[in-house]
Amino acid sequence: MTAQLWCFGESGNAYKAALTLQLAGHDWQPVYVDFFGGEARGAAFRALNPMGEVPVFREDDLVLTQSAVIQLHIAEKTGKFQGSDRAETLRWLMFDNHKISGQAGPARFLLNFLPEEKRPAGAAAYLQGRLKAAYQVLNDHLADRDWVAPGGPTVADFALCGYLYYPEPFGFDRADWPHIDRWLEGIAALPGWTHPYDLMPGHPSDRAPKEDT
Repeated sequence: MTAQLWCFGESGNAYKAALTLQLAGHDWQPVYVDFFGGEARGAAFRALNPMGEVPVFREDDLVLTQSAVIQLHIAEKTGKFQGSDRAETLRWLMFDNHKISGQAGPARFLLNFLPEEKRPAGAAAYLQGRLKAAYQVLNDHLADRDWVAPGGPTVADFALCGYLYYPEPFGFDRADWPHIDRWLEGIAALPGWTHPYDLMPGHPSDRAPKEDT
């Protein structure tokens, strides 16, 4: 049975799982979730994932949620992208969840998908400040290595890059972080790499008002 991944193009967390599936060569297909239309808050989706979040992975009778759990499952099932030091792979996977994606997702959402009048005062700037410190840690770590963990690339690389290929501005400029920039080029050079808006259904332009013709 072909695995399914509930996702949408704007979701960096879903991209982590989708990219891992894609690069591992696992047989999968995306299932579009109309997040901005409220689908993730609906009863049908909550029956699938009570957390009301993407991604959701289903294969046969197995249903998994949370991107890191899905990534680790695929790595273990395919024998790919686990690295040679499990502790280091997990350390950077957790660093991403707490320090990079945990800040980048809300910052990008506030600045690009939420009307300005609804944005909490100072919230985006606060998140951007925390992100800058996390980028510095990642950039310094990559100064003398190609991948974040030994034996890479690993699922930790695919987690850390989850929000960093998106075009919407949220305070990250690759030019400011040369080692991160080189590392992102390396990930994009892997066979099968695909941009999030090409890998998953859904794009901001799909929600733009259409002019009358």
